[in-house]
Order: sequence, then C-alpha cells, then structure tokens
Amino acid sequence: MSLKAWQEELEVRRSAIPVDRRVHASSWHDHVAGKLDQDDVMFMLWESTVPGSGAPECCYREAAQSMENQGFDEHEAVSLLPQGLQLAHSGDAPALRVLTAHYLERLFAAPRDPLDAYLAFERPGSWEEILPLLPAHGTLRDRPDGTAEKTLAGWTGQLAGGAFGTAIEGYTGRRISDVYGNVRSYVTAPETMNDDVVYELALLDAFELHGRSLTSRDIADEWLRQLPFGWSAEWIALQNLRAGLMPPQSGSYRNPYSDWIGVQMRGMVCGMLAPGHPLEAARLAQLDGVVSHSANGVYGGMYAAALTALAYVRDDPRSIVIEAAGYVPRGSEYAAVLGECLDMVAAEKDVSAALAWAEQRFEQYNWIHAYPNMASDIISLWYGDGDMTESFALLARFGLDVDCNAGLVGTVLGVMGGVPSVWADPIGDLLETYIPGKEQISIHLLAERTARLASGTE
Repeated sequence: MSLKAWQEELEVRRSAIPVDRRVHASSWHDHVAGKLDQDDVMFMLWESTVPGSGAPECCYREAAQSMENQGFDEHEAVSLLPQGLQLAHSGDAPALRVLTAHYLERLFAAPRDPLDAYLAFERPGSWEEILPLLPAHGTLRDRPDGTAEKTLAGWTGQLAGGAFGTAIEGYTGRRISDVYGNVRSYVTAPETMNDDVVYELALLDAFELHGRSLTSRDIADEWLRQLPFGWSAEWIALQNLRAGLMPPQSGSYRNPYSDWIGVQMRGMVCGMLAPGHPLEAARLAQLDGVVSHSANGVYGGMYAAALTALAYVRDDPRSIVIEAAGYVPRGSEYAAVLGECLDMVAAEKDVSAALAWAEQRFEQYNWIHAYPNMASDIISLWYGDGDMTESFALLARFGLDVDCNAGLVGTVLGVMGGVPSVWADPIGDLLETYIPGKEQISIHLLAERTARLASGTE
C-alpha cells in the first residue's frame, strides 16, 4: 500500500540531516540574485532546498499533504509524485511540464469527504463575519508608556529570532540536536535576510498611505509594486494578483497552502501598529491575511497580532498566550486546536512531555503549517519563563519553522522585557531584504517609523 502524502513528507523530514551552517554558508544572497523563468520555478517546486538552512523541500508533495489536512482525497495526485520527482531530478523539462499539469489537474479535482471533521468548523472570511465570533471585544486603550522603546525591542527581537532560526529551519528538533546539540545561541554569524519580514514592510507602506482605513486591496497593491517573488501561499497569491484576482480570492483560489504559517509569521507588525489594542491588531491581521491565505491561516495571523499587542500592556507570557486566544473566531478549527494546546500546557508540568505531545499530535501537518508551529510558540512562551534564550532553545528543540516561530516569540518577549545584548548586538542595526530599493534598512529607523504610524503622528 502506497504512503499518503503526509507520511512521505514525515519520512523525508525525520531523515533529513541539517547542513552544518558553521561550515557551509547560506544561499540566500545567491537565491535572490538569480532570475528565474517558468521552468526554473517548476523545478524548484518539485525539488529544492531552503536557502538559509539547506532543508529539503518538495512543494508539490506538501500541497497534497495540506489538501489532505482539509479533507480532500489526494491519492490520485499523489500517485504521480514518484514520476514527477524522477523527472525533476533528471532535468527533463518538457516531460515535467506535462506531468506537472496532470498532477495539478488531479490535485485540484480531488473530491472532499463530506464527513471529514474539517468541514464541521466555522470559516468566516470577512471582518464583519469574524467580529461576532470573537469571544473578546476590546476598545482602543490609551497609548502604553514606553511604546517607542518597546517597538524597537520588538523589531530587534523579531529579527534576532529570525536570524537564529533561519540557519536551522526545516528540520526536526531531534536532527537539529544531532548536529548542534542544545542550541542556545546563533549557530553561525547571523543574517537578517529571509522571506518573512518583506510582507510586513509592504504592510507598513500601505498603512502609511491609507492609515487605519486601508483595505486588503491596498496591501495587495504594495505586494505587486514591491515583491519580486514569494514562496508557498505567498507565491500562489502573487500569481493570482498578477492574473487580476484581488483579495480575498488572491489568498483562497487554488491555494493548497492557505492554512500555512505565512500570516502567523508576519502578524506581529499588526500588533506593533496597535500597541495595547489586540482587537485592532486582529483586524489589521485579517486585512493583511486574506491577501495570501484564508480561514485558519488568517486566524493564525490574528493570534500573532493579538499576542504582540498585549505584550505592550502585560508582563507575563503565560497570561497573554491565554488572553490572545480571545481574538480568534469561536467555532473555527484554529480555535479548537489552540484550545487543545492551551489545555495541554496548563496540565503538563514537564516541558519534554509537552514537546513530545505536540510532535505526535501534529505529525500529519507540514513543517510550515500554522498548527504545529503555533504549538511550538505556545510551548516556548509558556515554559520559557520570559527568558529569550530559554524560549529560543525550546523552539530549536521542537524544530520545524524555527525562524518564523522565533520571530514571533522574539517580538513578544522583546516588547515585554527587552532583548538581551547577546541576541541584539550581533545583528547590529542592519536589516537586509530582497525588495528593490530596500536592500539595507536601519532597524532603529524602522522601529521609529512603526511607532510613529501606530500613534498617528507625523
């Protein structure tokens, strides 16, 4: 009997041995320097490695896995995976074009099981549909004290966390430990280049142009103006936008990655634009989220945004992990999974047992899916006791999308209590991106701008 997509992906992930970044450089700068044609992209989607860490990827297998998570029967498409991987490895572009078309035809024609549990949950799309389903409603609070300093610490923590995780993302915690041991520091000289923060910068530009009246379409326009490429859900969204599909269709149409981590990894800027106001932060995250995701992928961004906004006015990571759940729609699958995680950490005193529970509970989900990484964030914040080094070490022990997770946790802990020099000093004041015209950005100036936009002052 053939394996299901998630089983194949789990085998690949568990057997992948990290490229030792103490010896081998990342390929981020090479990755963004090249010009890719359609065949180049096709081959990358079949067989590639993560630029910062060298972890193996097959986005087409991961697409089938993600659709299975949403209740689709993907076995007809999965039957073509071995041939597709063989053609990709051989470099036979003409044959691979045909095979890829047939694969996608089968994938998007996959039938859905009407009894699948995924269909039992609510999936509100617009803010007007979401708002009545939020258990917590809040009003705009006074601007918290020290907002500018906290925002600088939030950005510094996010970029430090991203730089920490970029070198080890895409592997299991067990494999990371095999190569690096107990990871409690940067494993190599940190670099801030990745594909996470660029979406936050586009949102800031849209916010500066339109203020709190901005729309998802305004954000999408900035994506079209600025972003030369994306990956997984964001790549699909960019293709949809270029074909004239505006939000929310840009995030939902033929997008198997719509429940992945993309909005959760970038929701923090929405919290920094609404310090102390988690409801407004969640609203901004929903506007931003539907550009590239739908349903549970969007709700992950709302949770990240609420966590960040609450960090400005709370001093206990455990309290905000619980309170932020009030800004996720009742009846959604994300809310149900979030509730499972919160119940688990409340009952489990042993962090090793908590990590083992999360690994088993989410083994059917991709390493970039929102759910296992949300569990990792919660475990990190719950058991890390507000200590950034301990919290980052827990993220490395779990593995998977470590840079996205450390970016979120680093933002929250940075806002809440500052960033230790051991994490802040090595990255200095430099953010590097692949956005033309924004290749090098001062972190201090970025934080000043964010705080100014949040306050509405010029």
